Amino acid sequence: MTMDSTALEGAAIGKGAIEHKAIGEESLAPQETRIMDPWSYLFAWLGGCVSIGTFTIGSGLVGTLNLLQTFVAITIGCTVIGVALMFNGKAGHKYGIPFMVQTRSAFGFTGSRIPALVRSVPAIVWFGFQSWIGAGALNLVSETMFGFSNIWVFFIGFQLLQIGLSVLGFHGIKWLENIGSVFIIGALIYMFFSVINKYGDQISANLINVEGTWGAPFWGATMLFLGIYSTMMLNVSDYSRELRKDVGPLRQVAIYANSILPATLFMGMIGLMVSGATGEVDPIKVFSSAVDNKFLLIVTLVFIAFAQVTTNILNNVVPPAYALMDIFKLKFKTSAVLVGLLAFATFPWELVKDESAAGLNLFIRTYSAFLGPIFAILIVDYFFIRKQTLNLEKLYDPEGPYQGVNMAAMIAMAAGIAAALIFSGISWYASLLPSGILYYVLMHKLPSAKRFMEN
Repeated sequence: MTMDSTALEGAAIGKGAIEHKAIGEESLAPQETRIMDPWSYLFAWLGGCVSIGTFTIGSGLVGTLNLLQTFVAITIGCTVIGVALMFNGKAGHKYGIPFMVQTRSAFGFTGSRIPALVRSVPAIVWFGFQSWIGAGALNLVSETMFGFSNIWVFFIGFQLLQIGLSVLGFHGIKWLENIGSVFIIGALIYMFFSVINKYGDQISANLINVEGTWGAPFWGATMLFLGIYSTMMLNVSDYSRELRKDVGPLRQVAIYANSILPATLFMGMIGLMVSGATGEVDPIKVFSSAVDNKFLLIVTLVFIAFAQVTTNILNNVVPPAYALMDIFKLKFKTSAVLVGLLAFATFPWELVKDESAAGLNLFIRTYSAFLGPIFAILIVDYFFIRKQTLNLEKLYDPEGPYQGVNMAAMIAMAAGIAAALIFSGISWYASLLPSGILYYVLMHKLPSAKRFMEN
C-alpha cells in the first residue's frame, strides 16, 4: 500500500516498498511500482499533447511564416522538448519522486513552493481555456442533433466530468489516454486531409507560395510551440516516475518525440492552414467549417471535446494537485477537485475571444520566462551539483539541510527571468544560460547555500 507523503516525511526511506496502488490513490512518496510500459507512456503523452493552444499558435502565425517554416519551427520546438523531458525526467524515473520533491534540493522545502506556483498557474488557466473549448464543441453537437444550445450548461457539466475522471489518478489516466489515443490519431489524420481537400487552393496561395521569414519571428515561433509544453518540462518527473525502470534515455526521447511531434504538427498545421484560408481563428468554427458531412462533423466535435479531457487530466490537473498535496497536506482526490473548481475562476470565456489570441501568445511567452530558469536550475542541480545522486532521506526531511529557502536558486531564477523578459520573443531560450551558470556559481560561493550542497 502506498504511504502518504506526510507519513513518509520523517520515516526511514525504503522500508515499505510500494506494491499496489488503488485507483485514485496518489502520493508524493517514492514510487516503486511502475504502471506505465513504453507503449502506455507513449499513448499517454500523445493524448496529453493534443492541445487547442497549439492550434491557436498555428493560427497566429498566418502572415508571418509559410507552411514549410511552420513545419520546421514545430519540429525544432518538439525536438528540444523531447531532449529536455528526458533530462529533467531522469530524477523522477530513477528515484520515483515527483516534481514537488525533486525541487527541494535546489530550492529548499519552503522555496519549492515558488516553482510549484509558477507551474500551477498556467496549468489551471489552460484547464479552464480548454474546458470552454470542449464545452463549445459539445454544445454544437447538441445544437446540431437536438436543437438545444446552452454553453454554460455544457461548460459546467464538462468541468464536473473532468473533475470526476481526474480523481481516478494515474491508473485512470493510463486507460483514458491509451483508449483515447487511437481515436485521436484517426481524427487528426482525417481532419488534416479534409482541410487540404477543402482549402487546397487557398493554402497554396497564402501559405506555400509566400516568402515568410527565417529570422527572429521564426525562432520566436519555435519558442511558442516549445512554450506550450515548457510547463511539462518542469514536472515531467510526475510522469516519468510511473514509467518502467528498464526504459533507457534514448528510448525515452523516442517516446517523447513520437508522441509530441505528431500531435503538435497536426494541430499547429491545421490551425495555420484553416486560418490562412478563411481568416477564422475560433477552433470550433474552424473545425466545423472543414467538414461538410453532418455525421463527420459530430465525430469531429466529439474529438475536440475528448482531446481536451485527455490533455487537461494529464497536464493540467496532476501538477497543481501535487502542489496542493505538498503545501496543504491534502489527499490527491481533494486536490484534484480543488484544481477543477479553480479553473472556473480563470474566465475562459474571455480567453477564447478572437481579440484574445495575441494575449494568449503573450501569456505563453511570459510564463515561459519563469519556467525556463527553473528548468535550468533543476538540470544544473541534478547533473552538475548532485552528479545524478540524490539522498531521499534528506529530500523527505523538512528539518534537514534542505529546510527553508535556498537563496542561490532564488537569485539565479530572478536573473534568468530578467534575461527572458529582455529577450521576450525567445524568453525560454534566453533564460537558460544566465540562470544555470549563476546557480552553479552561487552554490559554490554563497555561504547560505553551503548546507544545500550536502548530499
